[in-house]
Amino acid sequence: MKYGVFLFNTTTAAMQAQKVLTAKGYGVTLIPSPRQFTSNSGLAVKFNLMEQTSVQEVLDKANVQTQAVHEM
Repeated sequence: MKYGVFLFNTTTAAMQAQKVLTAKGYGVTLIPSPRQFTSNSGLAVKFNLMEQTSVQEVLDKANVQTQAVHEM
């Protein structure tokens, strides 16, 4: 299964995203930000890539700002 990773500017935003998405029933996981995408030592949210559009919509509605999204 392919998955995506949302990167955030702050650890707080990553934790908020995980909380919001889990409450909406998405199977997401907090992971360390992959080094190939950022030198920040923060957190990222791993999600099912097939749900990218709906996951982004949920984050937008909750005013959770993402820095970037990458396919893994």
